[in-house]
Amino acid sequence: MATIVEVGGGIRSYAVGGRDVLHPYDIEAMCDGAHGTPLIPWPNRLADGKYVFDGAAQQVPLTEPGKGNAIHGLTRWRSWTAAERTDAAVTMAMTLRPSPGYPFALALRIRYALGDDGLSVRTTARNIGTHECPYAHGQHPYLSPGRGSLDDCVLEFGAATRIRTDSERQLPVGAVAVGRGTDYDFTGGRSLRGRLLDDAFTDLDRDGEGLARVILRRPDGGRVRLWADSAFRYLQVYTADTLAPARRRGGVAVEPMTAPSNAFASGEGVIRLAPGQTAETNWGVMLS
Repeated sequence: MATIVEVGGGIRSYAVGGRDVLHPYDIEAMCDGAHGTPLIPWPNRLADGKYVFDGAAQQVPLTEPGKGNAIHGLTRWRSWTAAERTDAAVTMAMTLRPSPGYPFALALRIRYALGDDGLSVRTTARNIGTHECPYAHGQHPYLSPGRGSLDDCVLEFGAATRIRTDSERQLPVGAVAVGRGTDYDFTGGRSLRGRLLDDAFTDLDRDGEGLARVILRRPDGGRVRLWADSAFRYLQVYTADTLAPARRRGGVAVEPMTAPSNAFASGEGVIRLAPGQTAETNWGVMLS
């Protein structure tokens, strides 16, 4: 069963047979750490909330003021509506209207569907304005360790490159190759015991279908499997060590992203959507 919320349009919980697949938050609680939230029209951080697009300087509100950043886009606290619903699927929709710093309009739809292969998520964004606009997308699911500890889990995925960030504002300062057998090589699986991660990876290993895959091996013997299509060129991995004490390390966030942190300023990975053009991304997660 999956619970999709109106505020932010994200996933509050997803469980199979009473076993959490994604780490949830309480129904009475405000979403913390962007749990399950779509990140639109940019994921991660934007330095000083500033960028330039087609020669026009833009300034969005600082939503991480302590670090001087705008974080995770503009839709986290907006209301979405259930545009379509069946017993096994729901499509959440909202219109992102022009606002200071993002004078563009997007029609957004996210379809969450349950099936034999778990929960699948398809996001579409259509430029309904009259000018080209910058766009990027991510989502923020936390893979659950079940009733065990994250320290007793093993994380597995393949990536050739890690994006380095500064310690003060967590903004990109360069990229480094992930050598086989090094601390950031999760190719064969690596224990999360004592590991504090808030790192982005790119040049992801992909299967014959072009999918990047991540596995969290849990102490209960289960495996949470996440996949992301080729539109998602980056993964952010975060072990939730900076959340409130009672919520720390309750799950590991594995965030598929079309662009890295500070993309609107750097231009890396940013999609230019022409009027009427649509961008689509797909990812999913299951318990096996």
